Amino acid sequence: MQKVAVIGIGSNSVRMLIAEVEEDGFRRLTRDREGTRLFAGLDAEGNLSAASMAQTASAVERMASSAERIGCDRVHIFATSASRDARNGEVFMNLLRTRTGVEPEIISGEEEAALSFLGATEGAFRGETCGVVDIGGGSTELVIGQGAEIRLAVSCQMGAVRLFRELPIARKEDMSAVEEAAEKILREKWNTLNNVPPVPKTWIGTGGTFTALAALATGVHWTERTYMHGTRLEKGLIRGIGEKLAGMTPKERLTLEGLQPSRADIVVHGICILLAVMKHLGTETITVSEYGNLDGYLRKRYFSC
Repeated sequence: MQKVAVIGIGSNSVRMLIAEVEEDGFRRLTRDREGTRLFAGLDAEGNLSAASMAQTASAVERMASSAERIGCDRVHIFATSASRDARNGEVFMNLLRTRTGVEPEIISGEEEAALSFLGATEGAFRGETCGVVDIGGGSTELVIGQGAEIRLAVSCQMGAVRLFRELPIARKEDMSAVEEAAEKILREKWNTLNNVPPVPKTWIGTGGTFTALAALATGVHWTERTYMHGTRLEKGLIRGIGEKLAGMTPKERLTLEGLQPSRADIVVHGICILLAVMKHLGTETITVSEYGNLDGYLRKRYFSC
């Protein structure tokens, strides 16, 4: 048995999962998260600002040091959309190496999609053909597979932070423009694919947009993520929550127990992306998973999934 930590650097936040890895699986011990909004540091030339890199590197260093203090044998670090997009992504990777002593990696959109699928489908979903939607800050991943077999993995340039920067939402009527933009991006991406498998009936959602929706739908505080796992969300309910939030200011949204404070300004954009995805897939319901690409990383790294 060994204790390992995996740190994922997303466009909106840095997250860490610490687990005990044994021969037949792993046991999750603790999670950590810090909102850093790395994607917001991308300038017009596609470079990450020094301030955004420093802030994110500090969060990664804190988590890596914490993992070392509690006796982790290995620490893994990977980065996703914002780091992929950045022209100076290698500068950021060098900063992380210096600050943590760990070799980080920037994973492709398809790799990110596969990891999300492996994590989100753990347990009850592993035996059936299903799809996974992972809405992040900079990109959205869609995956179709069964068990450890990935049949389709797609990454689209439409994340909650990305669209928040491009299309403001001040009222519910503004949602349609964001949905249309997301539909266009997804449709154009889909049209480039070859040998697309049949769209499954079962779809699973992972990421902050889904846990926020589950918490708001069930009245659970956003920190109680265990109780959100397995929540089924209907499209009508999702739209109703989105329209309610769109009619509130970010400050007013902060009064909602189900909404993570750092997500108050971008949550409606995430909901618009989800509505566009559900329309494209022709699905009326989606099931929330509290597991994601960190869990999938461990499955792939240690169990060759």
